[in-house]
Amino acid sequence: MIVARAFMRALLFGFAFFVGANASASMTIAQVRALYVQAAKGNAHALQQLQSAAEAGNATAQFDLGLMYYNGLGVPQNYTAAVKWYRKAAEQGFADAQGALGASYYNGRGVPQNYVTAMKWYRKAAEQGDVLPQLTLGLMYGYGIGIPQDYTQAAKWYRKAAEQGFAGAQINIGLMYYDGHGVHQDYAQAVRWYRKAAEQGLALAQLKLGLMYDYGMGIPQDYVQAAKWYRKAAEQGNANAQLSLGEMYYKGQGVPQNYVQAVMWTRKAAEQGFASAQGLLGLMYDDGQGVPQDYVRALKWMFIAKAEGNTDTNQTIQQLEGKATPAQIAQAQDMSRQWWAAHHGSR
Repeated sequence: MIVARAFMRALLFGFAFFVGANASASMTIAQVRALYVQAAKGNAHALQQLQSAAEAGNATAQFDLGLMYYNGLGVPQNYTAAVKWYRKAAEQGFADAQGALGASYYNGRGVPQNYVTAMKWYRKAAEQGDVLPQLTLGLMYGYGIGIPQDYTQAAKWYRKAAEQGFAGAQINIGLMYYDGHGVHQDYAQAVRWYRKAAEQGLALAQLKLGLMYDYGMGIPQDYVQAAKWYRKAAEQGNANAQLSLGEMYYKGQGVPQNYVQAVMWTRKAAEQGFASAQGLLGLMYDDGQGVPQDYVRALKWMFIAKAEGNTDTNQTIQQLEGKATPAQIAQAQDMSRQWWAAHHGSR
């Protein structure tokens, strides 16, 4: 009868019902995760069961309880409590908890920031094959965070994560091959890894692959393929890719020449503050390519580009000021200030 009541209670609460320290400690991952889902939704009984399992030494429960405290799910957010439970699971060799504890030390949440200790825990998780800590180790070695910069070690850890299909690591090992950092420079290998990440939808990798096709680096030059990959990145909002695609439409490389399309893509990059795009957009307004000729808007974009650091605009600005009226120049200055204030705050 007691067993039947317990079973009915389990059905009502939507999770398995367990009693006793030994039962709590021996819960399966699936059973613990069922409790976690309910506890994260605010189910107090599930939280009590999860806590009991964690206190009994169940590493999955300890990690899940840490996640709840870290993210404020079903409990008040408390980084210190999160670290406590992460540590208990991490010390049992639980890779996810080791990575989470490393991240806590890296970010200084729940513990004082300590890159050396962060690396210690990241390494433990990485050596178990956890891809995010592998990538993070690569970044720490690559940028010398908490340890002397070591490109060879960075490439080693990027590769481990990349070979597991992690796009963030694939782009990074591709960059290492491109620059010859930690590996022999090899554009073909850079293309190989860029492609793997690009095919997973990573915008930066799509841009890089487009550039390799555009300039024939590690692969035969192919403007059609360059435009294809630029477009994929551009559609995700990558400003560099938007400008590159705009330039291809402007020149008619890989796509039919189309000034209207060139203006559209260049404007998208320009609106993101990309100085080269702002300068090109100003030129197209100056020449009336894809838009009606407009000295005011040409000057507006040239002024903005110059303010963004594009010093190549100086000569064009002088030429435009020679063609525009004082009123047009003043209007362009006012428009550029308004744009700057909207995007950067008042000067």
